[in-house]
Amino acid sequence: MPGEAAKGAKPNGTRPREEGARTIALMGPYMSGKTSLLESLAAATGAVPRKGSVTQGHSLGDAAPEARAHRMSVELNAATLSNNGEKLTILDCPGSIEFLQESLSVLGGVDAAVLVAEPEPAKVLQLTPYLKRLTDLKIPTLIFVNKIELAQGSLSALLEALQGVSARPLILRQMPIFEKDTVTGFVDLALERAFAYREHAPSEMIALKGPLADQEKTARFHMMEQLADYDDHLMEELVADIDPPRDEIFADLARELADGLIVPVLLGSAERDHGIRRLLKALRHDVPGPHATAARLGLASAKDEAILRVVKTLHTAHGGKLSLARIVSGRVKDGATVTASGGRSGRVGGLFQLLGPAQIKIVDAGPGETVALGRLEPIFTGDVLTTDKAAPPALARPETLRPVYGLAISVGDAREDVKLTAGLAKLAEEDLSIRYEQNADTHELVLWGQGEIHLRIAAEKLANRYGLHIATRTPKVPYKEAIRKAVTQRGRYKRQTGGHGQFGDVVLEIEPLPRGAGFMFEERISGGVVPRQYFTAVEAGVRDYLSSGPLGFPVVDLKVALIDGSYHTVDSSEMAFRTAGRIGMSEAMPHCGPVLLEPVMTVTIDVPNEATARVNAIVSGRRGQILGFDACDGWLGWDTVRAELPQAELQGLIVELRSASQGVARLSFDFDHLAELTGKLADEAMARTKAA
Repeated sequence: MPGEAAKGAKPNGTRPREEGARTIALMGPYMSGKTSLLESLAAATGAVPRKGSVTQGHSLGDAAPEARAHRMSVELNAATLSNNGEKLTILDCPGSIEFLQESLSVLGGVDAAVLVAEPEPAKVLQLTPYLKRLTDLKIPTLIFVNKIELAQGSLSALLEALQGVSARPLILRQMPIFEKDTVTGFVDLALERAFAYREHAPSEMIALKGPLADQEKTARFHMMEQLADYDDHLMEELVADIDPPRDEIFADLARELADGLIVPVLLGSAERDHGIRRLLKALRHDVPGPHATAARLGLASAKDEAILRVVKTLHTAHGGKLSLARIVSGRVKDGATVTASGGRSGRVGGLFQLLGPAQIKIVDAGPGETVALGRLEPIFTGDVLTTDKAAPPALARPETLRPVYGLAISVGDAREDVKLTAGLAKLAEEDLSIRYEQNADTHELVLWGQGEIHLRIAAEKLANRYGLHIATRTPKVPYKEAIRKAVTQRGRYKRQTGGHGQFGDVVLEIEPLPRGAGFMFEERISGGVVPRQYFTAVEAGVRDYLSSGPLGFPVVDLKVALIDGSYHTVDSSEMAFRTAGRIGMSEAMPHCGPVLLEPVMTVTIDVPNEATARVNAIVSGRRGQILGFDACDGWLGWDTVRAELPQAELQGLIVELRSASQGVARLSFDFDHLAELTGKLADEAMARTKAA
């Protein structure tokens, strides 16, 4: 059972509630209602005078033009609220799996995560990528079942499905009250009180009696049995039929949540403001504070200097670079000098509290607060900072997702290339899962990310922020070509233009090498028919030709030997012999049996085992060869499929895999080898390349 080592902890040893600011990550799948929940929390705490609407485009979060245009979160939203006198920063993470990196980057600086779920058992698989990371990092986690008004019948099927994707036991914190198959309220199982929902208003306490009281006793006892798995004292009370005091139950819930042993489940509706204030109470009373988080991260310090963790980098139109950082301990003032690992340092050029798009300037901030630090150019996401002059302790960087989807990009005006590179660098600094490269084989600038929407949003940001309108296309496949036959060929270059002429004469022996051997050049000249000073020039001429063989692609896996030739004492030169080497290759290669080679990748796919058969079919349908599959290490109920797949078949593969797995399949690939491509497929590949 998870957390078995903690069994036997006594409630009287529970840590006292820590005062101070909290930082919470709102996480969950696309369309689960996270941004609407942020809006409800902001309205309930008075942070905004009026609740906004996500669908109408005037919510606190999703203020970026790209988010408004697509009606979806495309980057982190941060809002600092006042929760009963204590600061509470909500980090609302995008739900689309293509923007998962935003969630992963903030996990190193939060006290807890609220995982937002819909009340549909068929959709719980979408929670797996979040639950796995939160469990591995031992981050206290609560599940908020949103849209509870849409729940059908009993929640037992939903809880069973949720438990099937969670390694930690789920504790139902509230029991729903049904009237005619509609949830109209809840019973707080720890408080032993019933409440009726009121539209856009606090819930109203109602009498707990009759059949509802009997159901509450059964549900409460089950909750206490689960808590007793980690508390021998509570177990003894239950065995002795002693009703534990409420304070003991509350203390156990808070301690076991803080220790990462359980996942409490709360109910509500962000759209109707149901359960919002109960959630705020849980965040204030049950979630551990910054001191406990510092200990969990290994950042506890006895010094007076502040310690911070950067969870997000932003580039704003007018304020320049902002580093969103969680203050784990100590206080930070505007103008303070902070130091990161490796001795990198900078002076804080502005201190801000964020409320959605609004930046509220402040003078200083204390433990637990999440603030934006201005103009720290040498500081990056994941950095640990300190106001001490000594470098802070090093922590593991945030998990960075490997790219799975690429597009070749270009701007219409070559004069904007420098501006494009600068814009891409800023995007990659904001989003660790974006990468770009100048492909040496295809001479294309390729932008890499997590999917089609991810890169489309990146292109829109380049246009909206930097006025760069880029063209995108499918990247070229870096085909190569090789030879099957050996050929001996003379290459002769003679030119007379008056005065000194040009003369070079070589005999080349060309033969294939095993696949993957590359290129070799040697000289086997006897009698000085070609002077030694021209050997390098001949090799250079041969290499000049290899960049584009008879099929139009770079030539690999062959050996060229200089075996004979002649020279002129006056007219021979390095340029002449370089040209002769190139001519010899161009005349010989069409007779060497040229063959097209395509790159083949090793592909690893992690997928829920219910989708493994569909994934195998997708891979096979793309000319892939299945090498086998095993249980996915550390992922309960998942398989890892290994295959070899031509690179030409990779484009869009991740889209198909996600479609077959409720969006949760993971993909990685690496180059393995070059394989011959013949027949119609080779003709089509050459035609595409020629057209491009």
